[in-house]
Amino acid sequence: MCGRFAMNKETDDLILEFVARGGDPQQWRPSYSVAPTDSAPIIRERMHTSENETDSDSGADEGADAAQGSGAEAIRELELAAWGLKPAWAKPGGPAPINARLESVATNGMFRSAFASHRCIVPMTGYYEWQQQADGKQPYFIHADTDLLAAAGLYSARRVNDEWKVTFTIITREARDASGDVHERMPVFLTPDLWDRWLDPTPIAAKDAALAALDRSSLAVARSITTYPVARAVNNSRTLDPADPTLIAPVSLPL
Repeated sequence: MCGRFAMNKETDDLILEFVARGGDPQQWRPSYSVAPTDSAPIIRERMHTSENETDSDSGADEGADAAQGSGAEAIRELELAAWGLKPAWAKPGGPAPINARLESVATNGMFRSAFASHRCIVPMTGYYEWQQQADGKQPYFIHADTDLLAAAGLYSARRVNDEWKVTFTIITREARDASGDVHERMPVFLTPDLWDRWLDPTPIAAKDAALAALDRSSLAVARSITTYPVARAVNNSRTLDPADPTLIAPVSLPL
């Protein structure tokens, strides 16, 4: 699974990297520890019409279809969203999964609607996994040879007290990168050539082809991923300082 990640880039860096409009630099502070329920930047595309600002945020597939039929334009945006998917139809207090398995994401009732038309990119500079040792859990930081990784995500939006709340989840797969030495799952990462296709809000017609593309993309990125141990201060997300860059600094383990 992916239970914690780092996203220590500024908003402007993300806009330049992913060619997204909007995004308020005052709303985001780079973080070396994004935990479940925390807010983090996502990149998504929504259908906007010239007549008004309504779009498919209701989370219903028919909303996206209607927008496309009215001369709408797909706009790419940077958005802060809470980690833990909460579909518009979900009951209050219900599950808010942080991960969706690639093997079942297209058919699982929790994710299939979002997979069809509410896809996003979750930028990260790396993520953490843990290995149980005799004296406790040892954290590892897993990263690539690029500044940013683009994880495949799904999002949903629901109206809470007359305000839209956006949430997201990260798709995972069997580990084929360096994290396989630490944990059996890894995020599904996207190569840049797949960004446009993944963000396109048009409902997916060929699900098997989309899943195969995700498989190929994540395997390609996995070849560039490495891991190293970090300090155990990472273990407690409630007491650490998420702005502390030493969280991702490598440490030497005793022999």
